[in-house]
Amino acid sequence: MMKRLFLISIVAVCLVNCEQKSKTPFETYFSDKTLRIDYFHTGDAKSESVEIDQLYSYEGWAGSIVNLIDSLNYGAYYYKVYDRASGDLIYSKGFDSYFKEYQTSTPAINGEVKQFHESAIIPKPISPVIFALDKRDKDGNLNEVFRTDIDPAITVAAEKDETVNVYASLNNGDPHTKADILIVGEGYSADDNQKFQDDLKRFTEVFFKAEPCKSYKGRFNIRGALKPSEDSGIDEPRAGIDKNTAVSATFNSMGSERYLLTEDNKALRDIAGHAPYDALYIMVNHSRYGGGGIYNFYCTYTSDNIFSEYLMVHEFGHSFFGLADEYYTSSSAYNDFYPQGYEPAEPNITALLDPENVKWKHLLSEGIELPTPWNKTFYDSTSLKWQAERRSWNDSIAALKKAKASAEAITSVEKLYDEKVTAEDTRVQAFLENADFSKKVGAFEGAGYASEGIYRSSPNCIMFTRTDYFCPVCQEAMIDVIESYAR
Repeated sequence: MMKRLFLISIVAVCLVNCEQKSKTPFETYFSDKTLRIDYFHTGDAKSESVEIDQLYSYEGWAGSIVNLIDSLNYGAYYYKVYDRASGDLIYSKGFDSYFKEYQTSTPAINGEVKQFHESAIIPKPISPVIFALDKRDKDGNLNEVFRTDIDPAITVAAEKDETVNVYASLNNGDPHTKADILIVGEGYSADDNQKFQDDLKRFTEVFFKAEPCKSYKGRFNIRGALKPSEDSGIDEPRAGIDKNTAVSATFNSMGSERYLLTEDNKALRDIAGHAPYDALYIMVNHSRYGGGGIYNFYCTYTSDNIFSEYLMVHEFGHSFFGLADEYYTSSSAYNDFYPQGYEPAEPNITALLDPENVKWKHLLSEGIELPTPWNKTFYDSTSLKWQAERRSWNDSIAALKKAKASAEAITSVEKLYDEKVTAEDTRVQAFLENADFSKKVGAFEGAGYASEGIYRSSPNCIMFTRTDYFCPVCQEAMIDVIESYAR
């Protein structure tokens, strides 16, 4: 009898051990829930501090349960989660932030301290963890700038807002195995509900027009979430227009008339919490040209401009795929966004510090010269002339709105401006597509807001102009991101 009991005990121990060994890392450390870590990011160009605000718990986790450690190495920051008992890294994700962009602005350089609200979205740990923020230095190395203990038992259950409606636009299955995109409506009043649904459907189709998303459509889910705004449209500070909207998005962010962002991160995340998401769009109910994209943070675009389709795709290139802006003649609010001697983390631009080992070496056109000659002098002279003219047109439109001119007068000027923009775009595309260097992969000087010292891989791309395709380097990088989320 004792021998039989001994054998039963051995079998029981083996079964327990086998069960423990069969657990995946996700099952070992996380539950199928979401933890939202809200914190304040404060500082100027030379200082920063982080302070936890609140912890929120949600049912369900939208992200991958296989790829828990971010190996892409994009973003100025990483948030990292360590198991407190063992010290093991159990989750990480790279990202950029509004605060990081502010640090490059003139007010920040002049010592003006400003506070931003941010959120880290992670699977909910089973046991206490260490939450840390790492920041990338000019040599590309990540250094820890914040660390704190987090007990997942001490969280606030996220409340449901009955005024938020969620609409499924594309459903390809389990959020764990798909890239889940959530489009949040901004500046849509209760009377604009049907317009939001129509816009959601329209832009879902736009999202898949260009490669590689076109070929990877089956790996995405797309949903829309709408909390009606009190007003239609959004703030236009230069025109003296102030609106009461769901997430308080505004033109003229960072002092740039076309830059469209929100600083109300909490309102955005409260709405977004009603649906599973890996990435956030803010679709703005407006006809002006405007948008913005911050990596693994969010992106924005206006729904009714003649270039809205381009905006939607270009800005997501930043916020989800980690691609840099390749243009450089347009004005920006940044100062030395990519300092001299710094190799950008983004996959589609380079400082060409090592021409023999450029990051897209395997895609270079045969026999290509590095740096690659192109008719940059002509492009720069004509583009800078147009930028000055464009600013003049926008100043005139803003002045008309501020003076409360008639709708007919404003529309008339806006129509003439659209005609000018369209003609200029046609000229630029003809120049880039018909030249000897067209469709080559090399290192073309002018990218990342810098005329000199930063290079893009191809003459043309959605990240450079309002064309309709991504270059080979961008496409390859985009596929890497999709495959890190979805299968």
